[in-house]
Amino acid sequence: MATLGENENYFSNNIGDSEPVDWVPLSLTLVEYPKGDIIGKFLALISLAPFGIGACFLGLILFRRDLHTITFFLGTLFNEAVNYFLKHTICEERPMARNALYTEYGMPSSHAQFVWFFTTYVVYFVFIRLHHMNNNNIIETMSKILILSSSVTISLLVCISRIYLQYHSFSQVIVGSLVGILFATLWFALTHLIFTPLFPQIVSWRISEILLLRDTTLIPNVLWFEYTNTRQEVRARSRKLVSMKSQ
Repeated sequence: MATLGENENYFSNNIGDSEPVDWVPLSLTLVEYPKGDIIGKFLALISLAPFGIGACFLGLILFRRDLHTITFFLGTLFNEAVNYFLKHTICEERPMARNALYTEYGMPSSHAQFVWFFTTYVVYFVFIRLHHMNNNNIIETMSKILILSSSVTISLLVCISRIYLQYHSFSQVIVGSLVGILFATLWFALTHLIFTPLFPQIVSWRISEILLLRDTTLIPNVLWFEYTNTRQEVRARSRKLVSMKSQ
């Protein structure tokens, strides 16, 4: 018991004698906006879009296990690595200093680079890979327009938010957007011309079978394929269940 008391005094004395600890906030999702500014609040929420996209990527990878989706996600990670390298090479300050912001460099904008990488890749995917979405040409056209317009709109709003909230200058956002577009073009070309032909071999690996990885490259519209096959399977099982009950 005496030893326990001495240990308690030792720790309490050390805590009291030590210098104050600097507490650093995790500013990954911290976005500031002018108090009472409704537009600023809306744009602050919009600027969180990259985190939502990242969460969707993880969900798709977990439940679909598609190699193209995984490759797309790896492209976003390499895109972020390129942004980190450029920021710490150029070392250009942000337009406004913030007490709770510990990533001091702003050239190029990581948000702008991320969203335009994503949007550019989606554009290539829709025009080159995505076809025969539905038997109805009107629905297919409207679906493509909706996908492209929503992606471009979100990207534009994210870029506007970074300038409006003074996290980046106009030039930092423009450079980030251009880098994102160029890197998405390069990554899609690598995926389409080099990685995709390797997918059939990759899915045959033992580790791919364990992880349930699959290649849906040759299926024009995965959603329509899964919908029709699921419906057929449900009907077959329903007929089988009815026949078993009737026996």
